[in-house]
Amino acid sequence: MHEFMTVIKALADENRVRTLMVLQNGELCVCQIIEFLGLAPSTVSKHMSILKQAMLVESRKDGRWVYYRLAGDEAPTEVRDAIAWVYKSLKKDPKILKDTKCLKEILKLDPEKLCKR
Repeated sequence: MHEFMTVIKALADENRVRTLMVLQNGELCVCQIIEFLGLAPSTVSKHMSILKQAMLVESRKDGRWVYYRLAGDEAPTEVRDAIAWVYKSLKKDPKILKDTKCLKEILKLDPEKLCKR
């Protein structure tokens, strides 16, 4: 029950759900997520911590950069099912389609310059 509630709470925030949706396109540096959401680094860090605690995302550190990706095959089935449900439910949502276009523009930016902002 605890794991279920953790996932539900993680999905109860629009910014966290939007982040899950853009991570469908692959791994992102935390700086790219900050740029995408337009939120303070500390706020994005808190959101990512909640998603990670719910096992919806994984992270890796490369030097001073932190990268996030969706949970992989080693995640519990319930977590993978929740991610699939979110994607299926929202893939055609106008806001998500707009977010996808926004992400494409962010991915054109030099990540190192982006992270130094």
